[in-house]
Amino acid sequence: MELHTIGIDLGKTVFHLVGLNLRGEVVVRKMFSRKQLLHYTANLRVELIGMEACGGAHFLGRALREQGHEVRLMPAQYVNGRPRRSPNLWSKKVLPRLPI
Repeated sequence: MELHTIGIDLGKTVFHLVGLNLRGEVVVRKMFSRKQLLHYTANLRVELIGMEACGGAHFLGRALREQGHEVRLMPAQYVNGRPRRSPNLWSKKVLPRLPI
């Protein structure tokens, strides 16, 4: 399983991770706590990690940069919003749009 790009959806206690390969196909879709996410990404080699810019993203971005990853924080207008009809993002498989 070769990961090229990771998108992370940040929440208060739960983080959703989506991993894409070079062709843009979803290879990994997981849910973590903050500690589990940092442990999972510690030995992972990816080209790019993208997250929406918010208060928690700056802490997480610094921690991921210390692990050697390239992290890009995106303004909210570049991230897909939640579909209005479904409160469950996980079941609808909403992916972040990562500007590369």
